[in-house]
Amino acid sequence: MKFNNKWVVAFAATLLLAACGSDEEKTDGNAEKETQTASKNEGAPYTVVDDRGVEVTFDEVPETIISLQPSNTEILFELGVGEQIVGATEYDTYPEAAQKIERVSTSTVINAERILELDPDVVIAYTIGEEAQIAQLEDAGLKVFVIASAATFDDVYSDIIQLSEVMGVDDKGEKVVADIKAQIETVQEKTATLDTKKKAYYEVSPAPNLWTTGSSTFQQEIMDHANVENIFADQKSWISVTEEDIITRNPEIIITPATYMENAVEEILGRTGWEKIQAVTDKAVYLVDGDIMSRPGPRIGEAVEIMAQSVYPELFK
Repeated sequence: MKFNNKWVVAFAATLLLAACGSDEEKTDGNAEKETQTASKNEGAPYTVVDDRGVEVTFDEVPETIISLQPSNTEILFELGVGEQIVGATEYDTYPEAAQKIERVSTSTVINAERILELDPDVVIAYTIGEEAQIAQLEDAGLKVFVIASAATFDDVYSDIIQLSEVMGVDDKGEKVVADIKAQIETVQEKTATLDTKKKAYYEVSPAPNLWTTGSSTFQQEIMDHANVENIFADQKSWISVTEEDIITRNPEIIITPATYMENAVEEILGRTGWEKIQAVTDKAVYLVDGDIMSRPGPRIGEAVEIMAQSVYPELFK
């Protein structure tokens, strides 16, 4: 997966979460949620607000779904409703069952004609940035629920809860979120024993066009939860770097998701001039699963664990 538009689409938008209300408002909200859940069970109409702020009303729980982003497909499977997906994108590779779903979209272009033929009960759209394509589907009479591309773990938790509400499996959504948080807490209990964080370089795109991740990115949050210091955390978003930048900052660990390359680790270890870097000297260069590390979905707990295990293997023996 090269550093290009299709790879970074999952990081293109940031969902701003509203501040918590008063205790009274929370109580009222809980009561309303219980009423909505009861309505779903009784087959009565219910409404869920999507990330556009649009109130989407369902006469009954959807039976067929189109999912237009791999992370949302993963969430739907984790919620136990993946078998109801009748159309997905060409990048839906996990779980294995997702690979058998009909492809109706690339990461950016949908096959509107085929989606209309499939006539799903709901289309789970992936961003608020494709208004024209969303409007095309809504104008044709399809129900569209928009999930903005998650930029933080809290966004992912919110996505899971929203989709569980859409699919009438609210309790399952709460459990999935709780399980993810528990997995992360287990990792943090192990890394809490560290005196100092190790410095890591996360290589998004390999030489000659070196790109990495700075602050305000999904990968930065993974590193933060794993108690790892990003050597480029002083810079923001996705950044192009030079070999000199990396050599000067001298990371103790190098992480690469370049599973699309042959011998990615050996290629890094063999770069001219990189023998000055501690990570190369110590052969502390690790290949990780790019999908797990980039998709803002239910495997974020696993992403944190992989990051921590790569950097602090001694804590996981």
